[in-house]
Amino acid sequence: MSSDFEGYEQDFAVLTAEITGKIARVPRLPPDEKKQMVANVEKQLEEAKELLEQMDLEVREIPPQSRGMYSNRMRSYKQEMGKLETDFRRSRIAYSDEVRNELLGDDGNSSENQLLKLREERAHLLDNTERLERSSRRLEAGYQIAVETEQIGQEMLENLSHDREKIQRARERLRETDANLGKSSRVLTGMLRRIIQNRILVVILGIILVITILTAITFSVRKP
Repeated sequence: MSSDFEGYEQDFAVLTAEITGKIARVPRLPPDEKKQMVANVEKQLEEAKELLEQMDLEVREIPPQSRGMYSNRMRSYKQEMGKLETDFRRSRIAYSDEVRNELLGDDGNSSENQLLKLREERAHLLDNTERLERSSRRLEAGYQIAVETEQIGQEMLENLSHDREKIQRARERLRETDANLGKSSRVLTGMLRRIIQNRILVVILGIILVITILTAITFSVRKP
């Protein structure tokens, strides 16, 4: 299972490196190549998101006691993905402004002022988007921690339930052992009583036999 995660990690690392290089090249390309490069980057960003989803599914299947390290790595990859998307949006904004400048040319200060204002508005929107993304990542990280804590709590409850069942079974075995010991004690007591009774009978029979022998001897001696 961890080997699958590591395979996705390698694919993600190669893909993000390619995306980073292409994003850096966008502003320096001719218009036709820029358009093609933007479409290519968009496609690769979708592939990177799919890889992140696969990695996330793999992490959820890892036992909670071993999941912490992988969860930290996932948070790092998601932050890297967010940064790539932010860089790509900035690159696209620069590309759009560049295309507009080529179309409008130097037709006056009003157009230039409008472009500057538009840039400021877009930068402001971009900052807000980044704040929302950071908040979303924090919420997602908090949710992940809550889910992991819940799973650990459930496992602890299950372990406690198993331990309680083991203790109950041990108590039942102790009760059965005590009952068997009681029965064995009663049997031994009965056997001892019978042995004592038998010994008493033997002694009484011995005494009677001795008396009988002595009486017979006495009578035989007294005969003329």
